[in-house]
Amino acid sequence: MDRDEARTLLTAERTHVEQQLAGSRASVTEEHESEAETGDLADPAQALTGQGIDDAVATALTNRLDAIDRALGRVDDGTYGRSVRSGLPIPQERLEADPAAELTVEEVAADEAATR
Repeated sequence: MDRDEARTLLTAERTHVEQQLAGSRASVTEEHESEAETGDLADPAQALTGQGIDDAVATALTNRLDAIDRALGRVDDGTYGRSVRSGLPIPQERLEADPAAELTVEEVAADEAATR
């Protein structure tokens, strides 16, 4: 994958993730305002569970933005398309599926096996 194609994919994904994050934050704000207006606070545990889920989604989206930014940095420094761990090439198909991929499939599988 050439640099321009990589930058285009990563920039488009960054925009998409930013929109998801903004939508998630807006949804949380609306939900909290609605609960406050209606006084629908009968089960505080439900609100805490929902907040935990919202926080987890926001964290995942923020982590994805960070990964995209790191990938854009690799495009700039000429190391895009190579594992950040081993330097081995990341196959084109993997980069098309996940433009921000940092590791080869084998490295990810080894990490997952090590955590089991």
